[in-house]
Amino acid sequence: MEQEKKTVEKSGIGTVKIADEVVTLIVAYAALDVDGVAYIAGNVDRAILSKGGVRKLGKNVKVDVSKNGVKAELAIILEYGYNIPATSSKVQKRIKTAVETMTGLKVLDVDIRIAGINIPE
Repeated sequence: MEQEKKTVEKSGIGTVKIADEVVTLIVAYAALDVDGVAYIAGNVDRAILSKGGVRKLGKNVKVDVSKNGVKAELAIILEYGYNIPATSSKVQKRIKTAVETMTGLKVLDVDIRIAGINIPE
């Protein structure tokens, strides 16, 4: 199966294309960078993500890249004790900044589902 790729920039020396899987990884890593995010749903943390890539995310991170921009949906597990609305807002902003800075693509939506809370033992 060929990876879906989107043209980002055409210049006098060629074309730059970014695979949708790359945008998906940027979204996942950006979410995991936010204090209070324990995992991507499915217990995917940075170590697991680095070993398994996009395959490990399953349906917990969805990215739609179109000519208009990027729409992302993700399910996350938060650490116990963190304010859910404030942490979710930080995740949305971090993803928007990371995707736009790294790819040049405009982020249209970042929808977050809190799939659980990580309670320390």
